[in-house]
Amino acid sequence: MKEVKLDGKTPDLAEENIKKLKEIFPEVFTEGKIDFEKLQQVLGSYIETEDERYNFTWNGKARALRLSQTPSTGTLRPCKKESKDWDTTQNLYIEGDNLEVLKLLQKSYHGKIKMIYIDPPYNTGKDFVYKDDFRDTIENYKRITGQLDDEGNGISTNIETSGRYHTDWLNMMYPRLRLARNLLTDDGVIFISIDDNEVANLIKLCDEIFGEENFCACFPRITKKAGKSTDFISKNNDYILMYSKTSRPRLYLPNHIDEGFRYRDEYFNERGYYKLNQTLDYNSLQYSPSLDYPIEIEGETFYPGQSYEKYLERKQGKHGRADWAWRWSKELFKFAYKNGFIVVKRYDGHSRIYTKTYQNARINRVC
Repeated sequence: MKEVKLDGKTPDLAEENIKKLKEIFPEVFTEGKIDFEKLQQVLGSYIETEDERYNFTWNGKARALRLSQTPSTGTLRPCKKESKDWDTTQNLYIEGDNLEVLKLLQKSYHGKIKMIYIDPPYNTGKDFVYKDDFRDTIENYKRITGQLDDEGNGISTNIETSGRYHTDWLNMMYPRLRLARNLLTDDGVIFISIDDNEVANLIKLCDEIFGEENFCACFPRITKKAGKSTDFISKNNDYILMYSKTSRPRLYLPNHIDEGFRYRDEYFNERGYYKLNQTLDYNSLQYSPSLDYPIEIEGETFYPGQSYEKYLERKQGKHGRADWAWRWSKELFKFAYKNGFIVVKRYDGHSRIYTKTYQNARINRVC
């Protein structure tokens, strides 16, 4: 067996990035150094030369960047006595400062993680202090940085009156998100919980690290259903940001138990049960002439809002509150009707058009 000598250092990310740059642009290197004039010539019109430009910066950003690229000499120590099923488990629980741990994970898990979820401090003025110095024990480190008092109780110093209230939070988040991105697979995704205090800054931060084009969604999450948060307004939700690493992810959600999936049709073997959604003209948010059109099915003509008279008034501009329209365009409706995603329910004296959702199928193109 070949003996392998470990140096105890995590990968030097700056050096790794330089190697990648050299593979792409070998001509910009001179005696091992980067010739920025040549690099600018190679990049041509992609170089920003204006003094005033769109950017997101703050005090300490350069240091936070260097911090994310500085190798760590720390070591993960196994705790077998505190573990369960050590020899067979496929799970890993790591306790420690997350920046140091993220660096230690780079060598073994770089580009291998499909999904990351983090719940960082919301920066409410009472929940975190980070000084990013790991040369001491974690207990003493927390005391030195003001996270613990002399009796070991947690305290805080990042209060709203601090001149660098947002800056401290950004300096904490920036290197951690950069390292987290390195761990993702090319089609990997990250979910980040946040609330009103820093959601705007977090979006700008993630746009820079992951790229604006890789923003997927900002999901509102209900935190409570009643009660005032202030004298003026009730804050009943926070947010979960979703970003992909380099491309639009393909998410597969498991079939969930939904009693609404109780109908079956000729597509059952392929698509499973289906459920009825709202009517095609349900709860129109705003009027659009292109969505206000007649639909003919089996000799019967349908109009948004079920009224031919109101339809004529809308078309003639006589109806004061023109809010009835279909939710789908003509092209989408034709495709959906042809492929079984539309059903007409007939009641005493009237009929309604409903859309269908199948357990194992969805509309993914219009032709």
